[in-house]
Amino acid sequence: MSTKDFIEKDYYKVLGVPKDATEAEIKKAYRKLAREYHPDANKGDVKAEERFKEISEANDVLADPKRRKEYDEARALFGNGGFRPGAGGRGGGPAGFNFDLGDLFGGAQGGGAPGAGGFGGGLGDVFGGIFNRGGAGPGTRTQPRRGQDIESEVTLSFTEAVDGATVPLRMSSSAACKACSGTGDKNGTPRVCPTCVGTGQVTRGGGGGFSLTDPCADCKGRGLIAETPCDVCKGSGRATSSRTMQVRIPAGVSDGQRIRLRGKGAPGERGGPNGDLYVVVNVDKHPVFGRKGDNLTVTVPVSFTEAALGGEIKVPTLGGPPVTLKLPAGTPGGRTMRARGRGATRKDGTRGDLLVTIEVSVPRDLSDKAREALEAYREATAGEDPRAELFQAAKGA
Repeated sequence: MSTKDFIEKDYYKVLGVPKDATEAEIKKAYRKLAREYHPDANKGDVKAEERFKEISEANDVLADPKRRKEYDEARALFGNGGFRPGAGGRGGGPAGFNFDLGDLFGGAQGGGAPGAGGFGGGLGDVFGGIFNRGGAGPGTRTQPRRGQDIESEVTLSFTEAVDGATVPLRMSSSAACKACSGTGDKNGTPRVCPTCVGTGQVTRGGGGGFSLTDPCADCKGRGLIAETPCDVCKGSGRATSSRTMQVRIPAGVSDGQRIRLRGKGAPGERGGPNGDLYVVVNVDKHPVFGRKGDNLTVTVPVSFTEAALGGEIKVPTLGGPPVTLKLPAGTPGGRTMRARGRGATRKDGTRGDLLVTIEVSVPRDLSDKAREALEAYREATAGEDPRAELFQAAKGA
């Protein structure tokens, strides 16, 4: 990432979100765009592939709170009026004060100590933290480059999310072109770019004492020029690579959870480390059980006589034998009981509980004998009004 790119690239605009967007809004926008422009959905579409890379780059920065903060601060400093040339001097500071952006990005110049003649480390460290490429000074232009992070999605059944599962993931990312071994040249013999002398960058004056470093337009930042461009990568040295890997999803994951797998993303360049793989988990609903944190939930119907007289009821569990719960006499509908250790698996290997909600079942059809029994019960309880306390409380409110 060059200085000019850093100042001018608007990652919020790339993802189509406002600058005060929440993490959830950024994730939602990225996932929508990534699905639309993913190489697998746009085979052979170079523009879609470039758009996908741009979207991924924007997400790499904005999805990480620390990197986003650094990016916002740097944009505010350089993109919103910071260090503009003024009347007092060429550099915009006090009269006669002149500096080069190379000083800011590459540390102190001419042997000056930090805080004296130059800016030791400073913004070079900030930008290096954002883009994982180190500073932009002369000594770092050929440093290894970290691979891009990749985001993928997986859909699990309710049971797989509770117990954990190993699933195959097919991913597409940018990697060194196998046809030319990453050289970009069909014969594997590219020549050094004469414009940037192999650095991949050129420096130009920006006026007022400023200088800006941009990727070399002749070699597109590679430092090499292919005499005979590779038919597969068209001389870029990079190609879309697809691979399938088995990923272990830990037990107890929840719907929408984002899992980070270090070093499983796109390969780095020039010996740089691989990026990371982020897996977004989608969990299907279960027809019987629900989830509340580490606890599972289930609603169990009981008859009127079971609720009134009490007794023992059997309750199903997820993937195991049923448990027997003792139902106290006079149990009202809506009461929740607990079966310990029958819930979802926690990170430490223990399990949550199964929360059992009692639902009193009212029969739709009654036999003559059952109807006579209920009529007799109604006569026996004719003097009781279950709503008396309700009306009394309403009058006193």
